[in-house]
Amino acid sequence: MSEKVLLHYQDTSEDLTDILGYVDDGGYRAARKALTTMIPEEVTATVKESNLRGRGGAGFPAGLKWSFIPKGTDKPVYLLCNADESEPGTFKDRQIIENDPHQLLEGMIIAAYAIGCKHAYIYIRGEFGRGYKVLEHAIAQAYEKGLLGKEIFGTMAEINIHVHRGAGAYICGEETGLIESIEGKRGHPRNKPPFPAVYGVFGCPTIVNNVETLACVKHVIEKGADWFKSIGPESGPGPKLYGISGHVQRPGVYELPMGTSLREIIEVHAGGVTAGRKLKGVIPGGSSVPVLRADEIDVAMDFDSVAKAGSMLGSAAIIVMDDSTDMVKALRTIAHFYHHESCGQCTPCREGTGWLEKILIRLDEGKGTPEDLATLDSVAKGMLGNTVCVMADAAAMPVRSFLEKFPEDFRDAVNRAGKTASPVAA
Repeated sequence: MSEKVLLHYQDTSEDLTDILGYVDDGGYRAARKALTTMIPEEVTATVKESNLRGRGGAGFPAGLKWSFIPKGTDKPVYLLCNADESEPGTFKDRQIIENDPHQLLEGMIIAAYAIGCKHAYIYIRGEFGRGYKVLEHAIAQAYEKGLLGKEIFGTMAEINIHVHRGAGAYICGEETGLIESIEGKRGHPRNKPPFPAVYGVFGCPTIVNNVETLACVKHVIEKGADWFKSIGPESGPGPKLYGISGHVQRPGVYELPMGTSLREIIEVHAGGVTAGRKLKGVIPGGSSVPVLRADEIDVAMDFDSVAKAGSMLGSAAIIVMDDSTDMVKALRTIAHFYHHESCGQCTPCREGTGWLEKILIRLDEGKGTPEDLATLDSVAKGMLGNTVCVMADAAAMPVRSFLEKFPEDFRDAVNRAGKTASPVAA
């Protein structure tokens, strides 16, 4: 069993939603250390050395991203925290927001100091009503204690944090869609380049980081890059929050070293699949990534290992399906979500997601044909890499992987259609 790591979930009796409990547990020491003993470049260098990779899905190195801010810019620099968490199956960031909000705020203070930001925003999913209230309360407490605003820790640093509520659009989890939404526009992703670090929100240099990524920053600064790198693989170290749902005995969020095996997470931490059933398939990183079969779960849950296994770590949202699952119905549900959430900006996504859903509805309702299977794959293939953002890829990758990994379910759907067809229709 993996060594227990507790960063985001502290072993404490303190109420960490309250600033007094958080400070009693050592909170804001890392921010004080950064602002009073380090220059911004040192903070960025430490995070860069730690090889902290983004926990939102893409896995891009956080410190490297910060270093892209133009030197000596005369424009204001912005930090945006992506708390949209719209990937189906993902619920890890919400746990930090609702249970340990000051950990996020401390990470944001450090990151804002490193990049020269005076005004930072938390873009939170509109449905997270409780999380919004918890954050607003935590921010008010931080201002009251002089941890936000001007002259933080007696320095010349000024950092302000604002909460911006989204309207619940999946596409606003994409960083440029998020930027457009904060500006009051439709959440339509932008073409890149220019990248947000050069031309972001309000036309200014901008860094967008995920909630879990920013929460890790506090621990990197407090305990050092070498300590962080001692946990998990060198290519992407540190603690990781794994959310697991579906047909398991103990669904939930588990904090483990990056690279803990998928089998261990399912069988040990989540208690195994539903009693009396067998494992059929697992989506390792949220509904947008390729599915794995039951014989493919001996894989380390880190960015590079999951990629080598033919899928993606994504948001580390593990969705477990036992042998009672009809993969046609499962894929139909996934396709419906992406059809509903397409922003409609790009034709391959706008039309392709609808086409995929229509075919899957036909198959699921016993009206499909053998040609439908080839059409599904062809449409999905045509969507890959042909849009402004990766929304079309997110819809297409599950389709192609389900067809490849579970062809018998789709053939059975076609066979059912053949058996139920009338003699005239046949």
